[in-house]
Amino acid sequence: MSANASYLQRPDPDLPICVERTVLVWLPLAFLWLCAPWGFTTLCKKPAKAQLSKLYICKQVVAGLLLLTAIAELALTLAEDYGPSSDSTAQKHPAALYTNPVLFAVSWVVVMLCQECVRRRPRSVDSGSLFVFWLLQVLCAVFQFQTLLRDALNKEEIDDLPRFCLFYISYGLQLIALVLSAIADVSPEVKIISQTNPEAKATFLSRITFSWFNSMLIKGFKRPLVQEDMWDLNEKDSTQTICREFEDIMAKELKKAHSSLQKKQNKRKTKNDHQSGLAKGVSQDVLVMEEMGKKKEKKKKKKKDSESDYPNSWLVRTIAKTFKGVLLETALYKLIQDLLAFASPQFLKLMISFTQDKTSHAWTGYLYAVLLLVVAFLQSVILQQYSHRCLILGMKVHVALMAAVYKKVHLKESTAGEIVNLISADAQRFNEVTNFLHLLWSYPLQIALAIAFLWIELGPSVLAGVLVMVLMVPINGWLATKSRGFQVENMKFKDTRMKIVNDILNGIKVLKYYAWESSFEAQVQEIREKELKVMRKFAYLSSVSTFIFSCAPAIVSLVTFAVFVSVSPDNILDAEKAFTSISLFNILRLPLAMLPELISIMVQTTVSKKRLKKFLSGDDLDTMAVTRDDSHSAAVSMTDGTYAWERDTEPVLKNVSLDIKPGRLVAVVGAVGSGKTSLISALLGELHSLRGRINIKGSVAYVPQQAWIQNTTLKDNILFGSNLDEEHYLSVVDACALGPDLDLLPGRDQTEIGEKGINLSGGQKQRVSLARAVYSSADVYLLDDPLSAVDSHVGKHLFERVIGPKGLLKDKTRILVTHGISFLPYVDEIIVLVNGVVFEVGSYDGLRASKGAFSEFLETYGKDKSNNAYARKASAQESDYEQIDTLLEGLEPQADDSPEDIVSSTLKRENSLRHSQRHSKRNGSVRVRKNSSVRFKKDSGDKKGQRLIEKEAMETGRVKFSVYLQYMRSMGWCFVTWSFLFYFIQNVAIIAHIRDMRIGVFGALGLAQGFLVFFGTILIADGSISASRTLHTNLLSNILKAPMVFFDTTPSGRIVNRFAKDIFTVDEMIPMSFRSWILCILGVLGTLFVICLATPIFTAVVVPMAVVYYFVQRFYVPTSRQLRRLDSVSRSPIYSHFGETISGLSVIRAYGHQQRFLKQNEDTIDQNLKSVYPWFVSNRSALVLYIKLFFFFPTLFAVISRDSLNSGLVGLSISYALSVTQILNWLVRMTSELETNIVAMERVREYAEIKNEAPWITSNLRYRPELELIFHGITCDIASTEKIGIVGRTGAGKSSLTNCLFRIIEASEGRILIDGIDISTLGLHDLRSRLAIIPQDPVLFSGTLRMNLDPFEKSSDEEIWTVLELAHLKDYVRGLPTGLQHEVSEGGENLSVGQRQLLCLARALLRKSRILILDEATAAVDLETDDLIQNTIRTEFSHCTVLTIAHRLNTILDSSRVMVLDFGKIVEFDSPSVLLNNKQRHFYAMAKDAGIRGGETSTAKNMST
Repeated sequence: MSANASYLQRPDPDLPICVERTVLVWLPLAFLWLCAPWGFTTLCKKPAKAQLSKLYICKQVVAGLLLLTAIAELALTLAEDYGPSSDSTAQKHPAALYTNPVLFAVSWVVVMLCQECVRRRPRSVDSGSLFVFWLLQVLCAVFQFQTLLRDALNKEEIDDLPRFCLFYISYGLQLIALVLSAIADVSPEVKIISQTNPEAKATFLSRITFSWFNSMLIKGFKRPLVQEDMWDLNEKDSTQTICREFEDIMAKELKKAHSSLQKKQNKRKTKNDHQSGLAKGVSQDVLVMEEMGKKKEKKKKKKKDSESDYPNSWLVRTIAKTFKGVLLETALYKLIQDLLAFASPQFLKLMISFTQDKTSHAWTGYLYAVLLLVVAFLQSVILQQYSHRCLILGMKVHVALMAAVYKKVHLKESTAGEIVNLISADAQRFNEVTNFLHLLWSYPLQIALAIAFLWIELGPSVLAGVLVMVLMVPINGWLATKSRGFQVENMKFKDTRMKIVNDILNGIKVLKYYAWESSFEAQVQEIREKELKVMRKFAYLSSVSTFIFSCAPAIVSLVTFAVFVSVSPDNILDAEKAFTSISLFNILRLPLAMLPELISIMVQTTVSKKRLKKFLSGDDLDTMAVTRDDSHSAAVSMTDGTYAWERDTEPVLKNVSLDIKPGRLVAVVGAVGSGKTSLISALLGELHSLRGRINIKGSVAYVPQQAWIQNTTLKDNILFGSNLDEEHYLSVVDACALGPDLDLLPGRDQTEIGEKGINLSGGQKQRVSLARAVYSSADVYLLDDPLSAVDSHVGKHLFERVIGPKGLLKDKTRILVTHGISFLPYVDEIIVLVNGVVFEVGSYDGLRASKGAFSEFLETYGKDKSNNAYARKASAQESDYEQIDTLLEGLEPQADDSPEDIVSSTLKRENSLRHSQRHSKRNGSVRVRKNSSVRFKKDSGDKKGQRLIEKEAMETGRVKFSVYLQYMRSMGWCFVTWSFLFYFIQNVAIIAHIRDMRIGVFGALGLAQGFLVFFGTILIADGSISASRTLHTNLLSNILKAPMVFFDTTPSGRIVNRFAKDIFTVDEMIPMSFRSWILCILGVLGTLFVICLATPIFTAVVVPMAVVYYFVQRFYVPTSRQLRRLDSVSRSPIYSHFGETISGLSVIRAYGHQQRFLKQNEDTIDQNLKSVYPWFVSNRSALVLYIKLFFFFPTLFAVISRDSLNSGLVGLSISYALSVTQILNWLVRMTSELETNIVAMERVREYAEIKNEAPWITSNLRYRPELELIFHGITCDIASTEKIGIVGRTGAGKSSLTNCLFRIIEASEGRILIDGIDISTLGLHDLRSRLAIIPQDPVLFSGTLRMNLDPFEKSSDEEIWTVLELAHLKDYVRGLPTGLQHEVSEGGENLSVGQRQLLCLARALLRKSRILILDEATAAVDLETDDLIQNTIRTEFSHCTVLTIAHRLNTILDSSRVMVLDFGKIVEFDSPSVLLNNKQRHFYAMAKDAGIRGGETSTAKNMST
């Protein structure tokens, strides 16, 4: 050993020959042999068709040559020892000269095989393990390289020429091999892939440094990135791949979990049966006493049961099994990284002892400096890989869960709110938790190692410090539990707030009509205040834990050192011990502070885990409820069916039996709420079957009561995923009367339809929905009242051309739910439903003759099959049914009549051409004018107005400084300055703290520092809460003041996103990153200051490095920031698609298109991942490696100037340099995170500065500026208490007239006077609160019934009961268990459409207004309810001015005057009798269409009085 030592104890050290020839040779080879078996697996498989590339051939040639050198060396040794010329007496060569060539020869063969494996592996470009092997090989051979050279130079001759030559030849070849192994061997296939995804051809080196990403960084630096710049995903990261794996495993795990749950339940059942058997003998009085106890027990039991009704513990197992590869890989990286973290303090210790020991050779110092750099470099590379993989794992888990939730949505009923929460909050939480997963074992490991090393330094006195730390854990734990409680509370408030915001957006039109915005604003603000209160508590708690976190290291090191010094006088605390210990304590600091937080994060995740488990393992709809047996004779048969909406609710259909022959048209009639829609739902398999069977022969097409329209082109809405058959398509469009609509839509059938069909009128939506069904060419058609939303003559046209005995569907089986009596004579069979029971079945004549319920129904409304009856019903109800519910279901405000309606009036005109021969010439001229204007519109670039929904605006470039300023302004400058001051003083305290070796001062400064941080944090918390309050208030009040056009053109998903995601960021993320950023900046400055104090020479390096650092940072950040923005923008469509799917589930299921929607969902998520994945990479920049240099220089300078430095300063500057690399790393992340998060602030600001509803502007009245005018100079006078009827074809501008009265649309020229006051001079609320309206769509809000009638609580209960009585709802409300406090569900889903309409009537009655507007108010109700409403209006509003917009002409025959609108002009305005007697008039033509004859006005009047 001493011989070996002598090699090192000299200024120019060297290694002994034996080490060079054994250890250093075997080390790389051992690595190769360990790695080789992994590669060989591909040799056994069938080889992929890979061609031989030039690079591959070169690699194999080099390996072959190396094999020859090894063989030559072996031959040489053998020849020298045993050859003919050998000397038998001479000493034989040492064994190493035999073993090494053999080992090398075998290894080169292994290398050749490995290279072949790489070639066969599909899509691989190089091998990481081979590169590392060559690198090790070259580095280890360097020692032999210089030994041979030195000897030759010293002796000036070469002893062993052949071996000398062989060594240098093979060394050269190894260098060549190293270079070759670093080059990518790109196959043609990979070349193609790499054009859209450069990662595919990245080499090992490029992958560990992420340099393949540079092209994106350069592009992002030159100009803001857009979605088109995003690269394709790796196949393994695509949604489809992730989901396929996840779902397969999930299915298996769920099956296991279900069976174990079944066993558990059976056990519980037997146990319960046993107990109940015993309990029967207990005497009566004991039972009475036990009653109270039982109630409590029940509550407990209920809770327990609800937790165990669904399978448990399968979700985590599924995730673990699906991603086990990545999990193991990340665990390995984490382990290596943790171990390397402990190497730095050891080197620090060696460095300090080096500076203290002036006799040691200079090279040892340099060696330590280089080793420190290498360790730091390795540590950072491994940390980068670890973080990157963790983020990707998180992303994959999130995607898998999102897709699983989406798939589950197709299988069960669920509400939009619940789903959005599951994908945005719960799945996101799993995404975050995967980043912390490994810390659960890594932290305890770090703590154990740190304590072990500290024991070596300080002996048992470490235990004192450890004790302090252990004492802090429960405090931290308590804080974590408390703050978790606050978080849960906070989530509740958030949910409630979001629910109301959703409601507001859905019913924004109604809010504006009723001038109720302020009431709802107050509701939201009240909840927001509670939310902020909880947030403040939470912030205070976290500042306490921050205080503990920043004091901990000081207190712990203080206690430890104090004990160490006082235990024995021999214990001297020198620089070496102190700094090594402090750097170990610093390692300890993070795990100890984070462990409790980790635990709390885990607990939060368990809440999400429960919700996801419950949802994903819930029962699916019974797919077997409807069988598809084609051998049946009947097309649709139901036997003895009893069905309910939920498992445990009252059945809505009882004992229904039907048999419908193929090709028949069957009508289903009955009063509102008699179960007509339920019958259709049962046939679709949407209801829970309590008893009975259903069979349907062939495929099904379904037209729901509320048309479900997708946000895509009109054509795609009709094709609905089927292939285009041009001829069939055109005939369908024609039969559904869509032809003329197309001529007038800006882009014909390529026009984009807004969310929920916002730019189509009700009638158009219904016709598109019908066209979709007809185009699908199914066998059985289920039509849920499709004719109620269209004009009478359009209804007639649809019945004749599509549904009726001569229509397109004449050979198909059709089940038609209808209110239209006029169609009944033409159907094959009529089913009469009463309260969910089939009351009668038969033909029209048969049922009339039987004098049952049906003939009574006809007696009441039919008056024979006179034309009057036809008019009553078939003049059906425009634009109603479906608007009501689509509004409710989704998140979208609704345009009430759309610009295109004006247009579709032409369609009506074309359709009624056959009636128009009688019209005057003037009408002809109108037609000409219309045609010419259409042609003109087409020429002038017919794309105008084609896109309704603008692309979401996205800021680009640097976040404007004004945004930061605005945030600080909303925080309050005093908070900002004070907190900054506190943080600054704290930094000064740290510097003083480290310099002073006296224990008392040391401790005091440590504590002072903690308090300063505490105050700073509390101030920032207060400031950020005031900022949150200001920003949310501005956003909310401004959104409520936005004009209607904003809601028509902005998908509500975007607005919801502002209130959910962006406000969340403002509340929670920005304050955190703001605080960390201030701490980082000050930390870095403080640290650099200390290093410069310790080693002044460092100042020379700091400045240029800081400049370079700044520019490198500027180069990275734009890309990272823009990717983050792209992520936000591409996330909205995921939510929109989810929402759209939920509202159209029954349609998607009926057509069996689930797979197509699942695919579409995958594509939408992939679009989002395309910007998420590069964002992960952009955070792993080479900056980190650059930062390591920061840390190399102080160590280097410490070695250079060790004579002038004392060891304390060296320790100081190095331990600080160690920490600065972390802080700088952190600073880079914080800066980009702050920029990223402040984007949310930017987005909130964008919507908080929308132009408000205006004073009247001077532009003609339009829907949106670029569309045609709606009104063309209307002039009329309406006297007090007049009853005016307003009629006109669809889109003549009837609803727009109401919008003008309410100033939803501002007029452009002229004015509207009410009681002589120009309404444009009134405040909007003054005006709107004095008008009453019963709108087209009966919108209700979630809350109590009372709140829905009187949100400001101005009326007494008596008044409310009175109006309920007048609205014929008193009995219904009395019957509810909670009466007026009855909770209305989201959008009023738990009331029927008719009941909602009656509630709107009650609202109007409660207003006691002198002007009432009825906008198609009775379209959605059956004839009986219609009568009730009409009578109430006649009696209660007799003293008011009433404007009625109607399609059923006879509802307005008793008006004082009728206004006929056409193309936004008044064409006629007179009393009904005058208009009916003039055969040249529009009104006469309309009445004739509806079958009302001139003499009937009087009868109508008599009827009404």
